[in-house]
Amino acid sequence: MKLSNMSKMSGFTLAEVLITLGIIGVVAAMTMPTLINSTQGAQYKAAYKKALSAISQGVTLNVALDGSSFADATDVAGIKNILAAHMNVVRGSDAPDDVPYETAPTDLTQKATNYSLYFNDGIIFSFQGPSAAGKICSDPTRNPMGLADASKLEKCTGFIDVNGLKGPNKIVTCNDGEGNSDNCQVTNPTDIYPVVYFDQTVEPNSEAARAVLYGK
Repeated sequence: MKLSNMSKMSGFTLAEVLITLGIIGVVAAMTMPTLINSTQGAQYKAAYKKALSAISQGVTLNVALDGSSFADATDVAGIKNILAAHMNVVRGSDAPDDVPYETAPTDLTQKATNYSLYFNDGIIFSFQGPSAAGKICSDPTRNPMGLADASKLEKCTGFIDVNGLKGPNKIVTCNDGEGNSDNCQVTNPTDIYPVVYFDQTVEPNSEAARAVLYGK
């Protein structure tokens, strides 16, 4: 009786393994950047919402405990004091080059005259305060102060950098590259968000910033 032939051992050849690894490498190279950008974008978006909420809560708490809002601040120092009173501020700076930006947001607020507050979670709030002496940060369309001269009221501008000194330091824009386009879509959020603040309110100050906040 003949013994049956031993079954041949099956396996992959070296060439097959190398080809498979090569395909995996190509697929990974194509998908990893998108995955990383998506993860970073989600982090920027979450940090932006957190920053808006924290600043709003800070001024609301100041109104409740100390009786003053942005409308009671006549200059940058007043706004700084309102936020620092009940928020974890690490330091403040008015040095124009203290915060690096790839593109200075000069269309929204002048970098050279900004004051920046650094919070302990890494967020920076950079702002101008009232544009001229005698003006206050309030809503001129509602005139909540009941002033006879509503021209003294203005919505003050600034921006939030959600990750501080880290890059990319780019202002968020719509997918078409514009910051204020119709039907704005933002699929790749960045780290700088223009804001407008007045009375007890902090809001987005561009279509792109609104699109990220409200999930367009």
